[in-house]
Amino acid sequence: MTPRPAPDLPPISARYSINILENTAHEVLLLKRAPTARLAPNQWGFPAGHREDGETPEQCAARELREEIGADHRVRPVRVIGPIRDTLYGGIYEIHLFHQHWLDGTVTLNHEHTSYAWVGKERFRDYDVMNGIDEDILYLGIWPREYLRKEKLPR
Repeated sequence: MTPRPAPDLPPISARYSINILENTAHEVLLLKRAPTARLAPNQWGFPAGHREDGETPEQCAARELREEIGADHRVRPVRVIGPIRDTLYGGIYEIHLFHQHWLDGTVTLNHEHTSYAWVGKERFRDYDVMNGIDEDILYLGIWPREYLRKEKLPR
């Protein structure tokens, strides 16, 4: 039997690295996007951003943490998932998820965010999060499905 060629996939619009930081209380760090943000203004999300030319997913993840929460922190890698293809927000994206354990430090926000919160599974639904956040938490197995918004999860 002759193998069939893989179907043509649409080209990737952008590549992103997303940091999901979890502390010892099993809370995740959410950042509230500025009202002037092009994508999802005033919604909560993770420290993340697009990969620059020649940058690895790991380099991008580390750079985005420094840019969005400052350099005064220590984290320990837990798990990486990716690449994942995603079509949220009207494009075709390649995403790497970086689950990291927060060891210590301080959060110093840049101009992209107005607030931050360490959020546990019991309070998670109180936050207006960006599309994809519930899915990221589920993919990484951080919290059970019942704490997430079923309408924001894949069927």
